[in-house]
Parts: sequence; C-alpha cells; structure tokens
Amino acid sequence: MRKITFYDVVVNILLSLVALACLIPLINSLAISLSDKTSAAIGRVSFWPVNFTTVSYENIVKEGRFFAAFGVSVQRVLLGAITNVFLIVLTAYPLSKDTKVFRQRNIYIWFVVATMLFSGGLIPSFILIKSLGLLDSLLALVLPGAVPVFSVIILMNFFKGIPKSLEEAAIMDGANPLIVHLRIYVPLSLPSIATVTLFSIVDHWNSFFDGMIFINTNLKKPLATYIQSLTLKINIQQFQHMKPEEIVRKLAMSDLTFNSAKAIVAMTPLLIIYPFLQKYFVTGIVMGAVKE
Repeated sequence: MRKITFYDVVVNILLSLVALACLIPLINSLAISLSDKTSAAIGRVSFWPVNFTTVSYENIVKEGRFFAAFGVSVQRVLLGAITNVFLIVLTAYPLSKDTKVFRQRNIYIWFVVATMLFSGGLIPSFILIKSLGLLDSLLALVLPGAVPVFSVIILMNFFKGIPKSLEEAAIMDGANPLIVHLRIYVPLSLPSIATVTLFSIVDHWNSFFDGMIFINTNLKKPLATYIQSLTLKINIQQFQHMKPEEIVRKLAMSDLTFNSAKAIVAMTPLLIIYPFLQKYFVTGIVMGAVKE
C-alpha cells in the first residue's frame, strides 16, 4: 500500500474545494427554485429551501410547449450526436496518417483548423440555411455543426497513438483500410469516442441561439430555446383570463425562482447521462491530447 504524502493531502484538499465551488451554486439554485419568492428576494435562501414550493416547476411543466420542446431536444441530441460521431470517426482516421501515406494531409489539417478560427458569420449562415430550404427544420440545428473540429482533433491524436504494427499485421492478413478502421481503430478508441459523444450531447442539449435564429414555429423549438424565452410576465390583462389557482401560482413566483427552476430543468438530463460516460472522460481526453 502506497504511503500517503503531504502532497497527496494538499491535492485532495484543493480538488475538494474545486468540487465544492462547482456544487455550491447548483445546490443554491435548486434551493431557490423550491422556495417562495419573498424568501428568495430577501436573501434568506442558502442551501435549503425556505417555505418550500414547487410553483416554478409547475409553471414550466404546465406550459403546453414544454413537452413538445423536450421532445425536439431529444430528437436533436439523438440525430446530432449520431451524425457528429459518425463524421468525426470518418474524418479523424485519414488525418491521423502521416504525409507518406496521405500526401495532402497537412493541407486538409489547415483547412479543418481554419474553421475553428474563422466562421462565415451569422447573416451568411442564415442565408445559406434559407437557400437550402432548411429553415424551421431539425436539420437546421444539426447540419451546421455536423463536424466538430475540436472533437476531430482529440480522436485524431488518439488514433495516432495506436501502434502501427496492428494495422500492418491486419493489412498483411488481407484487410483493407475500411476493415482496419472499423475492426481495429474504432474498438480501441471507445474511450475517446465516448468523450466526443459526451461533448456532442452537451453541445446539442445546451444550444439555444440557433433555435432562435433558424426555427420560427414555436412547437419546433428545442428545450434550451424554449426555456431561454420563458419570462415571468404578470399583468392585469392576464389575470382576466386565468383561473384562481393559476393566479395564485403566478403570484407565488419571481424571476429569481423561475430562472433557477429553468436552469435546473435544463441541466438535469445531462447530470443523468454524465455518470454513464464519466469513466471514459479522463482517458479519452488524456489519450487524445498526444502531441501532433
């Protein structure tokens, strides 16, 4: 058994403080979202709800568009993540070869990296999506980011770390490049593939701006865009068309409690998914960080 050193103690204390720094805002937001508006407004809420109430969540869920937006986000994550991973795997493999095998490799590398540094801009992107007839469709949210360059670089460097002897042995046995890719590189790269998959899921789930730009129909907007557009608006005209229990629910909320509830709802699916991919996360990042 390895002896615990002073360095180990210091590192564990620092990591614990970092973990607390990440958890404290989350716990505080959860407590605020479950508190009444008066307690939240005067700053009485810390890490435990004061005057417990779920009206903020009820208001989100009872909006007719909530479940429609949730379904759109699920579809976007499934289609987007599958598209991203498929294209990442196909792009990273040839770029992982040296110039003796792929002579134009450096040209393609610079072309790919340039897209990380420069973009076409919002207006040209909108014109392109419109001219392709993709406005107000799920593809408008998926295709513009179909090839995440950062993920390509991670997987490319992971591929470069795989021993060349495995590929040479497979070629001597009669395997073509596609078989080598699918039977050797992909199975050995599952940690890195799981990492880029997590990146894709998080990116698609949290993205809200493209839904505001490319989607016009309310029922087709993803959850992040829908939650971002929710605001607490209370006026006399609204009261005239509300039932008494709806008025009570509105008056029990404030923007602070409502926004906290929106944040919790948006991050909950990711918190559920992350533990299943977490064991691959560090391995995929470290192995994919090998120098070019």
